[in-house]
Amino acid sequence: MLKVLSPNGMINCEQHVTIEKNNSYKHMKNLLILTLAACFIFSCKKEEKVMAEVIKQELKTPFVWEGANLYFLLTDRFNNGNPNNDIVLDRTNKTAVLRGFKGGDLQGITQKINEGYFNDLGVNAIWMTPVVEQIHGSVDEGSGVTYGFHGYWTKDWTAIDPNYGTNTDLKVLVETAHKNGIRILLDAVINHTGPVTMKDPVWPNDWVRTGPQCTYKDYESTIPCTLVKNLPDIKTESNEDVSLPPHLVAKWKKEGRYKQEVAELDAFFKRTGHPRAPRFYIIKWLTDYITEYGIDGYRADTVKHVEEHVWQEFRNECDYAFAEWKRNNESLVLDNNDFYLAGEVYNYSISNGKAFDFGDKKVNYFDKAFNSLINFEFKWNAAQKPIEEFFQYYDSALHSNLKNYGVVNYLTSHDDGQPFDRNREKSFEAGTKLLLAPGISQIYYGDELARPINIKEANGDASLRSFMNWEMLSKNVKTQELLSHWQKLGQFRRDHPAVGAGTHHMISKTPYIFYRNYEKNEFKDRVVVGLNLSKGEKVIAVSTVFNDGEKLHDRYSNQNVEVKNGKVTITSEFDIVLLESLLKK
Repeated sequence: MLKVLSPNGMINCEQHVTIEKNNSYKHMKNLLILTLAACFIFSCKKEEKVMAEVIKQELKTPFVWEGANLYFLLTDRFNNGNPNNDIVLDRTNKTAVLRGFKGGDLQGITQKINEGYFNDLGVNAIWMTPVVEQIHGSVDEGSGVTYGFHGYWTKDWTAIDPNYGTNTDLKVLVETAHKNGIRILLDAVINHTGPVTMKDPVWPNDWVRTGPQCTYKDYESTIPCTLVKNLPDIKTESNEDVSLPPHLVAKWKKEGRYKQEVAELDAFFKRTGHPRAPRFYIIKWLTDYITEYGIDGYRADTVKHVEEHVWQEFRNECDYAFAEWKRNNESLVLDNNDFYLAGEVYNYSISNGKAFDFGDKKVNYFDKAFNSLINFEFKWNAAQKPIEEFFQYYDSALHSNLKNYGVVNYLTSHDDGQPFDRNREKSFEAGTKLLLAPGISQIYYGDELARPINIKEANGDASLRSFMNWEMLSKNVKTQELLSHWQKLGQFRRDHPAVGAGTHHMISKTPYIFYRNYEKNEFKDRVVVGLNLSKGEKVIAVSTVFNDGEKLHDRYSNQNVEVKNGKVTITSEFDIVLLESLLKK
């Protein structure tokens, strides 16, 4: 590739022009002529930014969802960017430990994007818990008084909860993320409304059912039922026309937007021809966040508790909305990736392949609906399988039955009471296995800082949802060293699609060295990784990937080496090597 960029990203005609290796000499020659001509015509002054952007695009590594580095955070528990919205809607009841709103908001996330926290961690996609307006009251489900701080107790799908921020806050967040090369996934809930409280009436009975409660014995006892007591279940199977809930009508009129909302609904149902059934109202409301803000994807909640055809309908409307947003915002489009859908089918594992087994029925949620499903098996594989068997198992599954699809791997999550490392005693190992495994890596907020997830005073899943431990990062050297480890691995994954989306090949068992290879169209990417190596001097065999005389860079120790006799010699205090070519491919 041609590279004529100064450190600030501008073209400098006085700077030495270096031509790096390219598979297409003709393409490289054309770029050189184009660049030199531009420098001559515009004297490398007025059009520097334009040409810099052209070359930047030529050098850009493609974003590949199948190997993304996804950061999952609870909006309320990550960072408080605006203390003025900490207490709203009279949510002042005393709650159980970690069961009330704690101040995290959209501005806080944007603040950390601007500070470079996510870029330093190699994150190229962020998944946030739902930001829609939650029930105003609190409930006690047996674990203590709780508010909907987590975002899964919807009151109004068309509004952003004021504890999280405003429409403008979300718009700025998405725009800021995109400017930093980060995609945004919101969280979609179609299965249920929030619980019923004195402040939050039950939705009409043609919208929801309040019983029976699910027993989860088979397909039928998993869908047309409530997940738990007092969590009204949307009648997603219904095709009957229903009117807007009276409490929603009254709310919109009070807020002065009733006519606008109704006009938009009329236009939606006229365009689609869908019946005015409950699920289509919600699908319309959720896809509005695509057309209005340009979000890149959704993580769908409680997927197996909704009929599979509903997710195919959701997919179609998401695709339509994303295409509309791209047409209306051409200058803001990041790339030609489609809208992304990741699904939470509770207890799905990569071993299931495409079909989840209810016991009496198997359902394929991938075809015509989801790009990936969350992989509940990963934490067990990481703990129980030898490292090469572990990586090879995932490579085989993702490049056979799941080819062109993906899995979202995690070691810690917001509602999994059996995480990989509850006491945060293996955080370095966790980072290595998660960020180097084939598939999408899901960092749960604070994994990289060993955020405590074993809070004795907290009941149930609240223990997993403590506020982000920023104070440990500023004061604790060990926390800083841990973050550095996750940053090196995360940036390596982000910059090399081969890590998460490529094919896996072992070079040697002892020392343990492997390479990953990714090829699509004209883009090729290869990396070599060594794990559990001796500290000090180490000799790495790389002849199957790199040629003699080729200059390589070890991302982990930040040093350059040259291939000699099919090997490189690296001396460092680390037991990890992350090798990449200095020649852009």
